[in-house]
Amino acid sequence: MDFDPWDAAFVADPYPAYRELRKRGRALWCEATGQWLVPHHADVSALLRDRRLGRTYLHRFSHEEFGRSAPPPEHEPFHVLNGNALLDLEDPAHARVRRLVAKAFTPRTVERLAPAVERMARELVARFVAAGGGDLLTAVAEPLPVAVIAELLGIPEADRGPLRPWSADICGMYELRPGPESAARAVRASLEFSAYLRGLIAERREDPGPDLISALIAAHDDEDGGRLSEQEMISTCVLLLNAGHEATVNSTANGWWALFRNPAALEDLRADPEKLSTAVDELMRYDTPLQLFERWVLEDIRVGDTLIPRGAEVALLFGSANRDPARFARPDELDLVRTDNPHLSLGAGIHYCLGAPLARLELACSFGALLDAGVPPLRLVREPRWRDGYVIRGLRELLVEF
Repeated sequence: MDFDPWDAAFVADPYPAYRELRKRGRALWCEATGQWLVPHHADVSALLRDRRLGRTYLHRFSHEEFGRSAPPPEHEPFHVLNGNALLDLEDPAHARVRRLVAKAFTPRTVERLAPAVERMARELVARFVAAGGGDLLTAVAEPLPVAVIAELLGIPEADRGPLRPWSADICGMYELRPGPESAARAVRASLEFSAYLRGLIAERREDPGPDLISALIAAHDDEDGGRLSEQEMISTCVLLLNAGHEATVNSTANGWWALFRNPAALEDLRADPEKLSTAVDELMRYDTPLQLFERWVLEDIRVGDTLIPRGAEVALLFGSANRDPARFARPDELDLVRTDNPHLSLGAGIHYCLGAPLARLELACSFGALLDAGVPPLRLVREPRWRDGYVIRGLRELLVEF
């Protein structure tokens, strides 16, 4: 099977194609996407840390100097929102913003959330059990991270309805070659979400609370006294929401689909929920929701025998790297007690996921609530279909019963 991110069969199971790519080489030109595909774990891991590559090039070059066209002016609201978030910033701006965000979003913040996350997960599961099952995606996987991030940011319950649609529309722009309709939805969501957060930030300036937005407002840099700009705060909040909604939701649903396809592992986990400590990372490795991560080549680099010139784009294939037999024993096997597990689903280097502890907490609470001895075993109703979209890869639904 060829690398074809627009083919439904490839999206449903890209792993055979990845095996072929790894055999073919370390850097492979893909005419369809205009990128160099990098499929091996060692190379993906190294390039994530290599400062000769960047999520953006605008900290060093203009569009013209880099040989690229500027995005259409009508897309500006999306690019302003995206370009001020940690995911797309490069040093020195990245180091400054991450340092300030880390002052507000601390490990202690996540620790304080733990009881609330566990309670929310158990309440969602109790309602799901009472209903006799249904779509695990919409009943449990989606509502939990929405509620957690909203709680973290201090977004009132009455305002939470648009959060998931906004997130989905913005993340549509991360796909390969998004069309004009996707771009229009992303721009509209960027404007609406930014306007909402601007109002909420203004409220918190006047009346701070125990929420992350108030902490972001208060955060200051001891080195230079600097603070986050309003746009940086807005972009940070949107990034946290998008990561929670897309990555955590899809990790949950993809993880359950993996367990249903590996019934012995599911029974083993049900019998010993303590294995969740390693199972969560193994489920993220086995079928990562983020299959591809793009980087611009800021200086000529060599990957194996291939010289990749400045101005090119590389596609780091997380899904392939996480199944690389050169790094993982029995990579196509779901091993819930795998301890040597340097998967790349949360990134690496300066862009390693800031919310990784929160993601792991949410996944552990979600799976733990559904695997509780008092909850009847889940049964799959029918094989799920995958959504359109490859970069952020997730199911349309996951219908189950008890």
